[in-house]
Amino acid sequence: MRSDTRHFLCEISDGIARVALDRPDRKNPLTFDSYAELRDWFRDLVYSDDVKAVIFASNGGNFSSGGDVHDIIGPLTRMNMKELLAFTRMTGDLVKAMVNCGKPIIAAVDGVCVGAGAIIAMASDLRIATPEAKTAFLFTRVGLAGCDMGACAILPRIIGQGRAAELLYTGRSMSAEEGERWGFFNRIVPGEDLETAARDLARRLVQGPNFGHMMTKTMLAQEWSMSIEQAIEAEAQAQAICMQTGDFERAYKAFVAREKPVFEGD
Repeated sequence: MRSDTRHFLCEISDGIARVALDRPDRKNPLTFDSYAELRDWFRDLVYSDDVKAVIFASNGGNFSSGGDVHDIIGPLTRMNMKELLAFTRMTGDLVKAMVNCGKPIIAAVDGVCVGAGAIIAMASDLRIATPEAKTAFLFTRVGLAGCDMGACAILPRIIGQGRAAELLYTGRSMSAEEGERWGFFNRIVPGEDLETAARDLARRLVQGPNFGHMMTKTMLAQEWSMSIEQAIEAEAQAQAICMQTGDFERAYKAFVAREKPVFEGD
């Protein structure tokens, strides 16, 4: 998996990829180029065996201020409908790529996390925040609809329909404490501990059954559109597949020997 990215930071070590937007002087806005490169990077991730978990990190005290006002918002006002639809489909494709990458993603959120930045945090599997994190889905504040990049589908499943509706209609900021209480953030840690907490969680995931994690992420996404009966059958098939892996046998042998299993991801 490549780490020589041009429009965002990327470091890969010990099975963990750490990515972050790299414009801290402007609170890490997204550009056309960073959108596209992130989309392509997450698309490629599904084929990578050397990355087993991803940390989407903050940079310079902020996560992301969303689409860049000058590099994105301005040009959008001059585009025709065909060009606008190509853009909105591209941004949605980033979320699709994150959901379908097969690897757990941890968002480490500090400071500003708004607009498309809030969507990236939402599309991650797990979210850790600092007390200074401020999250806002502020699309209505710029004259748009609250439905952007899957927000009306995904956010209600995380925090509930009424709470999601409030954030999407008003565009107001959600505090870190509120986000944790509502279930958006898994936990809050001091700012100086954010990177360590995210990496510790990533290491824990990397040490687990990575094929099983991939299957868990797949089913979490696919079961949104299934009935209960369909979901139970799909999980029966998924679990039967996992029972054929070496990690399942390793776990059994370790249990018999009263040892901690060492998973290898196959």
